[in-house]
Amino acid sequence: MSTWRALAATPFTTEKRPATGSRGMVVTNHPLASAAGAEMLAAGGNAVDAAVAALFTLTVVEPMMVGILGGGFANLRLADGTQTILEGQGRCPQGVGPTTFTPDPAAGPGVLDAVGRRNSVGRAAVAVPGNLMAWCQLLQRHGSLPLADVVEPAIRHAERGYAATAYLADCVADCAADLALDPEIARVFLPGGQRLQAGQRVVNGAYADTLRAIVREGPGLLYGGALGQALADDMQRHGAYLSLDDLRGYRTNDMAVLRSSYRGFEITGPPPPCAGPLHIAQMLNILEGVDTAGTGFGTVDGVHRLAEVLRIAFADRAACTADPDFVPVPVDALLDRAYAARRRAAIDPARSQAWTAGVEAGPLRAAGGIESANTTHLTVADRDGRIVCATQTINSLFGARYMVPGFGAIPNNYLYVFNPRPGLANSLAPGKRVTSSMAPLIVLKDGQPRFALGLPGGLRIFPSALQAVLNLIDHGMSLQEAVEAPRVWTQGFGLELEPHFPDGVADGLAARGHAIERVPNVGGGMGGIQFHANGDMEGAACWRADGTPIGVGGGFARAGVRFLPEARRP
Repeated sequence: MSTWRALAATPFTTEKRPATGSRGMVVTNHPLASAAGAEMLAAGGNAVDAAVAALFTLTVVEPMMVGILGGGFANLRLADGTQTILEGQGRCPQGVGPTTFTPDPAAGPGVLDAVGRRNSVGRAAVAVPGNLMAWCQLLQRHGSLPLADVVEPAIRHAERGYAATAYLADCVADCAADLALDPEIARVFLPGGQRLQAGQRVVNGAYADTLRAIVREGPGLLYGGALGQALADDMQRHGAYLSLDDLRGYRTNDMAVLRSSYRGFEITGPPPPCAGPLHIAQMLNILEGVDTAGTGFGTVDGVHRLAEVLRIAFADRAACTADPDFVPVPVDALLDRAYAARRRAAIDPARSQAWTAGVEAGPLRAAGGIESANTTHLTVADRDGRIVCATQTINSLFGARYMVPGFGAIPNNYLYVFNPRPGLANSLAPGKRVTSSMAPLIVLKDGQPRFALGLPGGLRIFPSALQAVLNLIDHGMSLQEAVEAPRVWTQGFGLELEPHFPDGVADGLAARGHAIERVPNVGGGMGGIQFHANGDMEGAACWRADGTPIGVGGGFARAGVRFLPEARRP
């Protein structure tokens, strides 16, 4: 543990400890998933093998956050230094359009609820999933171990069971009423009609069988095979929209990395429809013109400026960010240095203010929205330079809150991310990709990786990732300190502060016009890896989830080592 005090109006003590490794590092939001990845590295696999094994295991041990029927982005750096993005986001089924759902008249203008919650709970909420295809492609293209090896830990935990953490038990309690409506999901998470308790064994034999079928048939099991047929048939029985043709037509995307710079560092991540790295770059452009380090961490001046920059970014995000195949996203305008200078000059150091968009995408506007905070993230690296930084989700807690009959798999409820009102940038449209605030970042200096990180948390993802970048570059924190440091968040309304911010800081911010909201946490469990000059890797995870770093060190015996026969020993 360490206590952060340098130039800090908001001192804090870290709760977890980092791990180090020379041959590899795995950081996920569950210890069993990190162990699955480390098992692949110990078996001679690479970072891709480890990441895919950890992802499949997370679908078992963190089932409320991620699944094969979800979506996400992977930021991948290969051993030769090339970097790419594999996008496996959910898409609207062909049977869904701008008026498919009736907006709930009781919901506010920025709330996405439809009448009867049809876009958030149950079959109608499910988008075409991309995770299974993306993970299998990642392994096939860049892994070194067979699918059977990397899926084996997930099968083991699904079949034999694992102990529920308090985090999982709390998530079950949060949505128990919805889970109780589906007998298959209730059987696993509401055993005997009672809410799952911390320490209870969780067994999902049907899902173990599904994972075995994936080993035999690959992603075809979903995209045209038995799982896809069962999913589509179940949809039809319930008057929902996802069809077998939607699944057969699904394709992932290989995308160019979005690159930006900050004080000599290169920040890399997915481009739109992923909004996170774009708006992180926009905010860093504004902050590069001020002395963030000299202002100090957690000071009234520093938090005030940060809050204003967040409001600027969210004002532009509401106007500009959507699927670029449907809405023109003005990336160059948002990242223009002159634009950043104008926004910086408009910040009042003594007073908070309302911000409107400074850049427009065109005739459509995003009109706000709420992204689910229930996601997962992993960061994995090996000694040869490969890095997998991936954020994955089924959207809400337990996704659509049911299981595909007989398969034990939980579908996403990604259609809840779209606005049920027509005529907006984020309205529903056939084939449209989900817009996301995910921010799986790999940060380099002089062409070499320095750190990689990410987290879950919906609209709080990219502001939290931004703060970690500032903590590392400007405030000189260790990685453990950077991921655990107290966070703030606003998108233009109240200013959320985590508990460690002193009352004096909160009072000073209130005096500048901020409506202070004290919250237990901002965003989810952040995890990351720092790369040291001697080749060592340091992994860290924060207190906001069950995050666990596991490093692999040591190695094989030195060449030429022999044991002398007993007869020749003195």
